[in-house]
Amino acid sequence: MAATNFMISFCLLLLASTIVFLSLSANQRDTVLRCVPLLRRRRNPAASTPPRSVTPEKRGLENSPPNFKDVFPPSRRGSLAAIPGNTSPTQKKLSISTISLQERPSTIVPLASPIEDCISPAFTATQFSIEEIKALGDFPNYAELSGVPLPKPYTEFVIEKALPRPYRPFRWTYHQTMSLTKMEPNWWLELENTYVARIAQRKGYFQKHGKAVLQYLPGSELACKELMEMCIQFLCARYPQYFSLDKENMVFKNSILKVETRLKSMHPLETLLNHVPEDFAITMRDPVDGLYYFRAGVICSSLGWNVGTKIGLQLHEIHAPIPDYKEKMRFSMDRFFAKMPTDKPIQRGSWGLEVDQPLFMPPGDPHELHRLSQNPELRLSQCHLRVDWQTLRRLPLSAAIVFNFKALFTPVSEFCGEPYIPSICLKILKEGKKNLMEYKNTWHVEHVVGPVLEEYEREQIAEGLIGDGWTVNTLDESPWFPGWEEKWHRQQGF
Repeated sequence: MAATNFMISFCLLLLASTIVFLSLSANQRDTVLRCVPLLRRRRNPAASTPPRSVTPEKRGLENSPPNFKDVFPPSRRGSLAAIPGNTSPTQKKLSISTISLQERPSTIVPLASPIEDCISPAFTATQFSIEEIKALGDFPNYAELSGVPLPKPYTEFVIEKALPRPYRPFRWTYHQTMSLTKMEPNWWLELENTYVARIAQRKGYFQKHGKAVLQYLPGSELACKELMEMCIQFLCARYPQYFSLDKENMVFKNSILKVETRLKSMHPLETLLNHVPEDFAITMRDPVDGLYYFRAGVICSSLGWNVGTKIGLQLHEIHAPIPDYKEKMRFSMDRFFAKMPTDKPIQRGSWGLEVDQPLFMPPGDPHELHRLSQNPELRLSQCHLRVDWQTLRRLPLSAAIVFNFKALFTPVSEFCGEPYIPSICLKILKEGKKNLMEYKNTWHVEHVVGPVLEEYEREQIAEGLIGDGWTVNTLDESPWFPGWEEKWHRQQGF
């Protein structure tokens, strides 16, 4: 009997301890574990680094796709109270509280339904009602709604002299990660001296390729309009010397191109095509599984794919060709998209080495032939670094997540005076993970670029640009390099 009572007491104590332990925060649990040797987790030397997310495969969910239907981004409803003219009693009442979308799944706007077809009450994933969105009208205060401030005016900017910032997103050790950093609000959209030529080139692609460049599916109407309005607000705030908006008549004035656009006369994505030299992919949440699907976009700088080959696909389907994506990144990315706040946009860069400056290269494009051989007549002047500088942000009203990127080309010869850059690039080309380098497809220029980078490295060592004892690693200045701002300003003259 005594033994029985002891076991009962021990089990009750263990149960109570477990409940208390699980009620603690993650930091508190870690503190407890560190103080109890028998429960301490084995730590590796990188214990201070956040652990990698566990993939579905490691969780034993090989046959069960991720499901985030009960996961939502943080609500932005509270921002309604700060919007001038928000006088609707219903809006004011709703803006001080949140709606439990988990308890009311039938009220979530369906993936393929225009808001005009939704039956009230209906809410987006950021908890705005359809009535509230309609009441806000055209060009509401997106800075307040999103929590991301408008950019500061760049009054010294001169479009004819402007160069993109010299992005060099090289990393060592090189492995497949998203390498995300906080987006800089002043640089969401970046203009430079190729603006006029790029806009003309992009319009030409649309005329020739149509839906392979620009496409939108049902249900994306609000997100497309919202994105277009946010871009115009940004351009007018960042470059007031070149752009202005007549909101009353819905006319956008672009003095660089010397045109005025009546915004109600064309689809929002066509407006973006005609004025913004960036690519945009709009992904939207399906309430059925909580996952995000590519529903609309204007993309004129894709290599080996186009809008027509990706539209309608879920994230992991879009990224299927990327090495290690399924094994290392799929679950983490789906979870990231499900929870991503509106007020925390991010940025990253990807890169490649190209012959000349291929912008749009759909499957079967003749330029692909350059990648099949090492041309003995290839010159260094033809070799370019291509950087796709990317940002990712959630739109506040529709809750869509927008991926935008811009292809920037730099002659490899520019690396000559950029400290450490030749060494890091050379290290990646020589020792990068085989499947990643095959995907990056730099082989066709390496016979020219490799020897040049070795020469640049020797020169930098001799000139003292590379410090004694330095070993190749990702720079603290990444995605730039020491002294980049001085070089950039000197080249532009402002």
